[in-house]
Amino acid sequence: MKRLIPFAIIVIVLGAGLAVALYLKSSMQKSVAAIPSGSPEPGATPGAGVPGAEPAHARGPANAPVTLEEFADLQCSACGAIYPLLKSVENEYGPKLRVIFREYPLTPPHEHAVQAAHAAEAAGLQGKFWEMHDILYENQTAWAEIFDVRPIFEDYARRIGLDVERFKKDQTNEIVETRIFLDGRRGHSLGVKATPTIFLDGNEIPFDQVTPAGLRAVINKALNPTGP
Repeated sequence: MKRLIPFAIIVIVLGAGLAVALYLKSSMQKSVAAIPSGSPEPGATPGAGVPGAEPAHARGPANAPVTLEEFADLQCSACGAIYPLLKSVENEYGPKLRVIFREYPLTPPHEHAVQAAHAAEAAGLQGKFWEMHDILYENQTAWAEIFDVRPIFEDYARRIGLDVERFKKDQTNEIVETRIFLDGRRGHSLGVKATPTIFLDGNEIPFDQVTPAGLRAVINKALNPTGP
């Protein structure tokens, strides 16, 4: 009987691993709905696109003279690299700038991108989207290569003061799914193909200009279009 115990343990471990793998596969399949494919939406307004999730996740006053809209993937390393730059710009321009974040998870190549988007949106249902957004980016290298990110995201939820049981349930909430889909549809209608893609007042900023000097230049020009 004792000889069977190691084999039983192996079977249990393999079963648990299979269950986790099936969960992750299911989450990744949901990403197909998050990023529409094919031709741009027929209802899209040229240069403006179709609406995304409302209310949008935004920081800064609604009547700010300049609006920056970012389409990003929370597992994308390039998005993680510009995260501190965007926060610095937000702090620098204060009430002159409104920043909007749009979910644009790309799977593949980012196997946890959709789960991260679900985590952020579930936190948003408790009024703490930005807190989860920030902690995911600030710790991106700690979870990006982990097989099962669920316990890590639940730990982040505890750290930012969420009701963790509600957070766990809300990750599969229809509202969460719909918000991710609508942001993806908006990005598609605007021609977004990669992350991060940033628009300033509806005009895409070339990625090579997403630098401290480049962002300041386009924001200052938008604030003072006539120039000196």
